[in-house]
Amino acid sequence: MDDRMYAVPFSLVGFFFTNKPIEESIRSDLTPEELEKLQQLLSKFLFKEDVEVALYPSIVPVDQAEEALEDLEEMLFGGEEEEG
Repeated sequence: MDDRMYAVPFSLVGFFFTNKPIEESIRSDLTPEELEKLQQLLSKFLFKEDVEVALYPSIVPVDQAEEALEDLEEMLFGGEEEEG
């Protein structure tokens, strides 16, 4: 039996919407315990048993957000032809 562990990168893309300045929208006091709970939730709901998740939360800088949206749009809809 192979007991080696493999670190496999994955991506989870999301967006948040706010009418406040970005700096006032992001928590800077996330505790290690809260991060661990978040990792456990993702592990439980996205993966099968015995898969652990490690996260490094980060936000796309504002000046790169439009490009990130375009990249996501291309990834999701790039293969489809527009009708019209």
